[in-house]
Amino acid sequence: MTERHIALGIHHQRDEAVAAACDFVTRLTDHGFVCWVRDNAYDAIVERLPGGNVRPFDDRPTAEVELVVVFGGDGTILRAAEWAVPLGYPVLGVNLGHVGFLAELETSEAHDLVDRVVNRDYRVEERLCLEVELREHPGGDVIWSSYAINEVSLEKAARERMIEVLVDIDGHPLSRWGTDGVLVSTPTGSTAYAFSAQGPVLWPDLDALLVVPLLAHALFARPMVLSPRSTVVIRMLENPSTGGVLWCDGRRSTTAAPGSEITVRRSELKLRLARTSEQPFVQRLVKKFDLPIHGWRGQAERDAAARKAAEVGDAD
Repeated sequence: MTERHIALGIHHQRDEAVAAACDFVTRLTDHGFVCWVRDNAYDAIVERLPGGNVRPFDDRPTAEVELVVVFGGDGTILRAAEWAVPLGYPVLGVNLGHVGFLAELETSEAHDLVDRVVNRDYRVEERLCLEVELREHPGGDVIWSSYAINEVSLEKAARERMIEVLVDIDGHPLSRWGTDGVLVSTPTGSTAYAFSAQGPVLWPDLDALLVVPLLAHALFARPMVLSPRSTVVIRMLENPSTGGVLWCDGRRSTTAAPGSEITVRRSELKLRLARTSEQPFVQRLVKKFDLPIHGWRGQAERDAAARKAAEVGDAD
C-alpha cells in the first residue's frame, strides 16, 4: 500500500477537537495514511493514540502533504493557514466553533470525512489573499511584511486618541481621515471584522479588495469595493505621537509609528479551500446568521398544519 500524507490543524485546548482528530487518525491509519501534526498539538494526540501513525513537525512536514484537515472554528483554520497557505496545501475545515464561514463540514457531517479524503472526493477553490508592507517612511525600505487571508487592519494604539491617516488608491490621494483605524479586506474577510465594521458582504469568488474606515470623522468615510489590481497606501501622519498597530488577520502584528507608510495589494499567495459540496454561499449566510427566509403568514400556516397532523396522530 502506497503511503499517503495529510496534515492536521487542531484546537488542542478543546477536548472535542482532540477527540474528533484522534478518531479521524485511527480510521485513516487503516488506509495507509501518515498524519502530520504541529508540535503544539502533537502531545495531545499521541497521549490518546500512543500507537497511531502520527508524526510531529515545526515549520513544514518532511513529506508531500495532499491535504490539511482542521478540527476547530475559523480561528483554528486561520492558524493552520499561516503555514498551509505559503506551502500551497489545500485546507478542509471541520467546524467546532460558532459561525464557521471557512469550515466545510459541521461535526454532525464528519462521518463520511474519511471516505472523502481516501477517495480525494473534494474540489479545491482558490481565494484571494493580501500582502502588506510597512515602511518607516514613504519611499523607505520595507521593515515588516506579511500576508492576510481575511484583512489587514491599521488600528489606533491609544484608546484616547484617534490616528490621522492619508489614504491613497492606485497612486492618487483619496482622503485624509481622523479615525480609529482602516481595514483592507478580502472577500473572504468581508464576513469577519469588515462585516462588524458595517462593510458589505462580498461573495467569496469575487476578485476584489474592500476598504473600510473605522469610525472616521469625515464627510466621506464609506466602505469601498476596489479592483483586485488596486494598491492601497495608508500614510500615518504625525498626530498622535503614539502611532498605531498593524494587524494581519488579528494574529500577526507590529507597531506602525507616526510617519510610516503601509502598502496593501493582492498577494501571489492563495488560500486553497477544499470543498465537499456545492452549497451556495447564500445558503451559508442564511445558516450562519440564522436569517429569516419565511414570512410570518407562511410560518403560521406551517404551524397550523403541524398541529393538525399531531391531532390526527393522537386520534389514531
